[in-house]
Amino acid sequence: MRITNIRERSIHVSRYEDPSIPSGGLTTSLLEVTTDVVLAGKPVVGFGYASIGRFAQGGLIRERFAPRLLNAPADSLADDAGANLDPLRAWVVMMTGEKPGGHGERCVAVGALDMAIWDAAAKIAQLPLYRFLADRLGRAVADFPRVRVYAGGGYRYPHDDLARLSDEIRRFADLSYTHAKIKIGSDRLDQDRRRIEAAAAQLADAGHLAVDAMNTYDADTGRSAAAALDAYGLWWFEDICDPLDFATQASIAAIYDSPIAAGEALFSQAEARLLDLHGGLRCDRDVLVFDPVHCYGVPGYLRIVDTLSANGWPRHAFWPHGGHLFSLHLVAALGLGGAEVSPFAFQPFRGLADGARVEAGMAGVPEVPGIGFETHREAWQAFREAFPSR
Repeated sequence: MRITNIRERSIHVSRYEDPSIPSGGLTTSLLEVTTDVVLAGKPVVGFGYASIGRFAQGGLIRERFAPRLLNAPADSLADDAGANLDPLRAWVVMMTGEKPGGHGERCVAVGALDMAIWDAAAKIAQLPLYRFLADRLGRAVADFPRVRVYAGGGYRYPHDDLARLSDEIRRFADLSYTHAKIKIGSDRLDQDRRRIEAAAAQLADAGHLAVDAMNTYDADTGRSAAAALDAYGLWWFEDICDPLDFATQASIAAIYDSPIAAGEALFSQAEARLLDLHGGLRCDRDVLVFDPVHCYGVPGYLRIVDTLSANGWPRHAFWPHGGHLFSLHLVAALGLGGAEVSPFAFQPFRGLADGARVEAGMAGVPEVPGIGFETHREAWQAFREAFPSR
C-alpha cells in the first residue's frame, strides 16, 4: 500500500463572486495524491486543497511532507488488513521528526495532504467520506444525513456596499439559507451597524445573522463594538481580536451576552486548550469555528473536538470554518453543529455539489465515494486543469 505520486499547484481565489474586485492576492494549494491501488483499471487518486484564508503551501508540501509519504515503507501507510490506506497512520508519517509548537503554516500543509489522503482512502473503500470516517471511528451515522449550514460571505464592497450587501444576503435567502455571516471591523462602527441592519433585513431577524470581525479589534475598540452590537441579539460575534489575545477575548465575553465564535485562526490542540482556559468563552452558548484543514487535518481536529468535549463543550458548538464539501462530511460523521458554505465567494470551491439544494437551512452530503469533488463542476474543472492526465 503506497502513495506513488503527489502533485501540488497554487491557484488564486477571490473573496468575491466578481474576481476583479481586489481581494488581497489570496491563494490556495490544490493537491493530487495517487496510490498504487487500482480500481476499474485506474489508480485511485485522492484530491484535496488547503481550504481558504492562509495562502498556498507548495514549498512546505513539496520539500517536507510529500517526500515523507512517498518514501514511507508500505506497511506504515496501510490499515491492519493491508487493504486500504490508513489516513491516521499516514498523518503520523507526515509528522515524523516535527517538534511541538511552531504551528504557523505547517499545519495547513499537513491538513491539505490529509484531506487528499482521506479522499483516496474513502474511494478505495467505495464509501462517501462521512461514512468511511464514521466507520473508522466507530460512530453511528444516519443514511443520507442532512447537515445544518449557513451562508458565508458579506465582505465589504469598495463601491455601493450596502446595496450590494443587501443583494447578496437576499440571494442567500432565495437559496433557502436561513442564516448568514458578514464581515465587520474594517470601517467605522456606525457603518458596521448599517451593514448589520441591511443584512438582517433580508433574513428573519438579526438572530439569524453572524458577524465576523476578522480579528480586527483591540481591547478598547472591541469593547466598544461589543457594547454597540449586543442589543441586536446576533447569532454570533466571531473573531473579535487577535486570536492569541485571550485577555481581551475574556474581557469582551464578560460584557457581551450574545454568543461569541472563536477558533478560526487557532491551529492546534494546545491553542484550543488555551482558548478554553483563558478566553472567557461560555460552553452554554458560544461557538467554535476551527478549520479542520488548518488544524493539521482530521487527526488534529479530532484532538481539538475530544479535548474541548471533555471540558464540557457540546458537539453542537462546533461549526467548522472553510465552506467546503470536506467540512460537510466531517459535520455529518462527527455529529457537529453545522457547516459554513460560501455560495458565491472562493470559486472554484463555492457552493455545494452540482444539483444539491439547501432546504430550510439544511444540506445533504455527496453520496459518492470520497469527498465528492467530482460532483462539483467548478472544483473538478480546477483539479483537471491543474493536474492534466498523463
